[in-house]
Amino acid sequence: MNKPEDISTLWQNSRNWLGTQMGVDEHRKAEVYLEISQAATLRDASYWLQVIFAAGIATLGLILNSPAVIIGAMLISPLMGPILSLGLSLATGDFVLLARAIANLTLSCSVAISFAVILIFSLPFKEITSEIVGRTQPNTLDLVIALFSGAVGALATCRPIKGVVNSIPGAAIAVALMPPLCVVGYGIGTALSLNLSDGFQTARGGGLLFLTNLVAIAFSSLLVFLALHIDTDTVREKVRIWEANDPESDIIQKFLGNYPFLQKLRPIGSLPGRLLVGLLAVLALLVPLSNAFGRLGNEVAQKQRQNFLQRNVTEIWQKGFGTLDDGQPRSTIERVSIREQNRLINLQLNIFTNKLYMPIEKEQYIKELAQKIDKEPKQIQFTLNEIPIASNEVLAKQEEVKTVVETPAPNFQELQVNLFQKLNASLSDLALPPQANLLDYAVTTSKAQSILVLITYISDRDMSDDARLLVIQDIRTRLDIKDANVKLEHINTSAGEILFEENKSIVPLSANSTLDKIGTLLKNYPSLNLNISISRRNSESFSFEKSRYNAISLYLFTKWKIRQERIRISFLSAISSELTPTQLPQDGRALLRLNANN
Repeated sequence: MNKPEDISTLWQNSRNWLGTQMGVDEHRKAEVYLEISQAATLRDASYWLQVIFAAGIATLGLILNSPAVIIGAMLISPLMGPILSLGLSLATGDFVLLARAIANLTLSCSVAISFAVILIFSLPFKEITSEIVGRTQPNTLDLVIALFSGAVGALATCRPIKGVVNSIPGAAIAVALMPPLCVVGYGIGTALSLNLSDGFQTARGGGLLFLTNLVAIAFSSLLVFLALHIDTDTVREKVRIWEANDPESDIIQKFLGNYPFLQKLRPIGSLPGRLLVGLLAVLALLVPLSNAFGRLGNEVAQKQRQNFLQRNVTEIWQKGFGTLDDGQPRSTIERVSIREQNRLINLQLNIFTNKLYMPIEKEQYIKELAQKIDKEPKQIQFTLNEIPIASNEVLAKQEEVKTVVETPAPNFQELQVNLFQKLNASLSDLALPPQANLLDYAVTTSKAQSILVLITYISDRDMSDDARLLVIQDIRTRLDIKDANVKLEHINTSAGEILFEENKSIVPLSANSTLDKIGTLLKNYPSLNLNISISRRNSESFSFEKSRYNAISLYLFTKWKIRQERIRISFLSAISSELTPTQLPQDGRALLRLNANN
């Protein structure tokens, strides 16, 4: 049986061996101890400037929803130094260093949060962004990441600089100490200026994430410093000499000397006790974090279930019901809507089809789907919305008996009129995908090739390949010309934007090409209108919105003879419900959109 002395010797030898393998000798241990101790200072002006600047950059990055800016703030943030000081003080039982580290962290957090609150109050907008929301719901995984990152940061700090120093920026980015503090500032700022409940809820989430990172880094660095045996007798002696000459450490030592009972706190308990305190802090955080982790697990499970259902719904339809017997496309899925509640599945399928589906086919689809997803057919409520595209079968139901009457051969003009009448009748109800509007069509013929039909439509995005194929087949069937060459020309509703110079209403030269393209389209397609959404800078008066609209209208009328009644003006408030935030005009921009006047 091993004696306690033997176990202690084995422990010390193991620590010394690990330090040697990591290249951390006695000289390096003393350097690390002193460098980390010096980081927990209140007298370094550059440190406080870094805290303020990092807080400012992180706050603006969160408001702008910019990950790149937030990462920059993570790299600047100097908070890793005091947190490592906290871990080192717990590993070595250095009460003086512990007091200095706690004081530094408390003041650092206060400064960062206060500066973030000031910025939030000064900004005219306080919209919550995804980057802010992402830091208000920490879970167990955030704790594990912080544990790993703290260990890597401690190891990189201890080792001599041989390239491993590159892991320190990575640890800083992974842990993200400053952004959670700025989320706390954002929450307090919005609570005091907008909504008390939502603001404090946001601040609480950001505070929990920062506390998670703080405790995890301190605990994992404690374990690293213990494993490397950084507090040898030689190192402790050098640290004592340094503390005797350090003004901040001297203040704490004098304070301890005035109160004899505090002298007992100088060695912070036993090593097992310190480890137990750190472990209990980590375990205490697991309670709120595990609840969030459970919610995250439920959300992931629901998303996986939704993806599973959508994948099977689509695959079964495409493989068994989306093609004709000869392999030609019969239908294409336009939209799938799935809602599962109380073990019942409500499935709605919108399709383009050139052959209507019989009730028996729908029943067969439900049976195959139910078998695939382990459900009873009666548990699936299926709604099939068919958008018919004309085919011989559909047209056959609408054909009327025609009486053959002998008529004289038509002349060229009559043939031309008959052709366009047939075109108008055939294409008047042409089915296009949702949000797509038919603008015009043209037909050309030549001796060398078959008839060419050019269909021009306007929408916010182009048709998919499957939808194009079905529309082309529909047009050929309507015209009863199987080898007709059909081309679909797409015009995007988004026509571009114009950035005006500050306090100016003159159309910049760089916008001429954009306006010329719009003028050509408006001239060629009388059913098109132009909608202009104009914004102004905060420093500009409201009159610039109207004057910039007039400048654009004047350009289009002077060069392209486009009358002002076809050009409409909208303001930011009028279009905010229709456009995404990235589409909204900002900073003196004019957003140009085309729409069809149906």
